[in-house]
Amino acid sequence: MDEDLKENLNEEEMAELIEEENSFPRKERTEKRKNRNPFSKWLIILIAFFMFLSVISAIPRTFSIPAIDFLITSAKLYTDEDVRQYKESVVVVEAGEKKGTGFSYTSDGEILTNHHVIEGEKRISVSFEEEGLYSAEVVEEYEKIDLAVLKVSGKNLPHLELADRAQFQGDPPIRFIGNPLRFIRIANEGEIIGMKELEGWEEKVLVLDAPVYRGNSGSPVINEEGKVTGIVFATLQTDDHGKVGLAVPVDHFHEVNR
Repeated sequence: MDEDLKENLNEEEMAELIEEENSFPRKERTEKRKNRNPFSKWLIILIAFFMFLSVISAIPRTFSIPAIDFLITSAKLYTDEDVRQYKESVVVVEAGEKKGTGFSYTSDGEILTNHHVIEGEKRISVSFEEEGLYSAEVVEEYEKIDLAVLKVSGKNLPHLELADRAQFQGDPPIRFIGNPLRFIRIANEGEIIGMKELEGWEEKVLVLDAPVYRGNSGSPVINEEGKVTGIVFATLQTDDHGKVGLAVPVDHFHEVNR
């Protein structure tokens, strides 16, 4: 060992050297952080900001403000025991690539939906909230009033009672349940505000001041007595009320189903 490289250090001096040596890397890292180019930091912030904007801008394309409102209303209605019972009878109708709504009106599996939901389709399925998935057969088609009857092989199924007539006075409140947009069994409410003649229809249809959307086709319109007074089938833009829902009065079904 080269004698010129040896030092005689006491314990106190040795401790000071060790402390100084250990502190050097920390000082060096601190200096590196201070000297790092701030451009990369702002670039990350900018990218995150634009990603946030892209998410926000996508929300209106998926859910309009009225659509958000109807989800809030549905959440409130879900606490109503009657509505929760009604939902058990409402089904999701899958017909090819089409999706709509239907509802059971007998305990042995007769289901009402719109004709345009199942038109031209051979493979049709319906799903209940509790009873699950069933294969369905079209047993009646009433194209002129846009209704169809499906049949599933079930027993003691939950079902809604049909009213004798779609009678109303004033603007009676109604509730309806369906599968609008990408949701399932959404309950909502509105009013019957009159009846309207449509081109190509022999009978008048119900006009609803209610948030009806694509997928609500076949939704039961339920009156204050808990009976189905109509079946939603379309929407219409009007000068007086803006966008309204249209429903086939239950009377029409009784007439063709005698």
